[in-house]
Amino acid sequence: MAKDNTRALVLAAGVGTRLDPLTKSVPKPLVPVANRPVMEHVLRLLKRHNINDISANLHYMADMIPEYFQTVQGLEQNLHFVKEEVLSGDAGGMRACRKHLQGSTFIVLMGDIITDIDLSFLISRHKRSGALASIALKSVEDVQHFGVARLDKNGLIQEFQEKPKPEEAISNLASTGIYVFEPQIFDYVPRAGNYMFGKELFPKLLRMGVPLNGVRVLGHWADIGTIETYKQTSFDAINGVIDIDMPNNTCQSDRQRYRQVNVQGTAHIGKDCRISAGVRLIGNNIIGDNCSIGPGAVLEDCIVWSGTTIGGDANLKNCVLGHDSAIAAGSHHQDETIVQGATADLDTRLARLRIHADVNGFMSNRRMNRSA
Repeated sequence: MAKDNTRALVLAAGVGTRLDPLTKSVPKPLVPVANRPVMEHVLRLLKRHNINDISANLHYMADMIPEYFQTVQGLEQNLHFVKEEVLSGDAGGMRACRKHLQGSTFIVLMGDIITDIDLSFLISRHKRSGALASIALKSVEDVQHFGVARLDKNGLIQEFQEKPKPEEAISNLASTGIYVFEPQIFDYVPRAGNYMFGKELFPKLLRMGVPLNGVRVLGHWADIGTIETYKQTSFDAINGVIDIDMPNNTCQSDRQRYRQVNVQGTAHIGKDCRISAGVRLIGNNIIGDNCSIGPGAVLEDCIVWSGTTIGGDANLKNCVLGHDSAIAAGSHHQDETIVQGATADLDTRLARLRIHADVNGFMSNRRMNRSA
């Protein structure tokens, strides 16, 4: 396990335009994967590896993220939030959180990933290498969406290439966006301006001859950057493809409650749902807390966020429904992403998220720190 003095940075400032319209109502780090916000999955992974001093940069819908985590009990982590008034790139976001990170080895993760990568192994290999920075690498089939690296026999990166064309790629070892740094990394980051890891910082380190370590990692890793990858990652989670801490699934824990629901596949159902007899759930379906589904409705491969009402005899296939959506009885929807609460005020949107915060009986002693 990682040592207690290892800190973490979760990059959580992005707008998430490729997830539109879902990110009209919540910031990307609070988009639920299997009824738990993606950033909460990241924090629980860090906790699994005994990393409990965590910073996050914020920008888009910035107030919602710390407000949400005030409601989550059991994490017992010291969280520092730093709001960026102007986005400054991923390495710029790290710079914004410098005062919480300097003085210790720290790991950086994106706030929109779902992974079960062994972070303790990664940190151990980093420290053994003696390098200033390490990048977690995984083999991928399609390199054009990633930065890729070429390693020498000692595992040090010889060349880094950002999002190459397949025919020009120097390798298939892709950056996962998970990095480990020594605090001296800030000496190589400009004091102001937009700055990126892949396009600027890593090439700079290589040009200067600063050791940059590559660590091949195993395990599942995915982001939720698009609607399609969001759906696939969510369905992988409920089918056990990813080793992550999952919230309670009442479809399994309270079978008596749903004995008259026809489940033909995998269903993950939140708490306090009202699902009528005769409802059919086909394929992979995720139903958030406090949802209501009328008799005769059919859902196939759908993700339904909390507070949604689906009328009787409605038929939905391959759809994502945002918080508090209302689907008319007898209506048909296929390949749709429906968000009806995007214009709600901040207090209303926070209330929806609080409904499904995982309250598990533990008293939290973490401190919430916010910096301008």
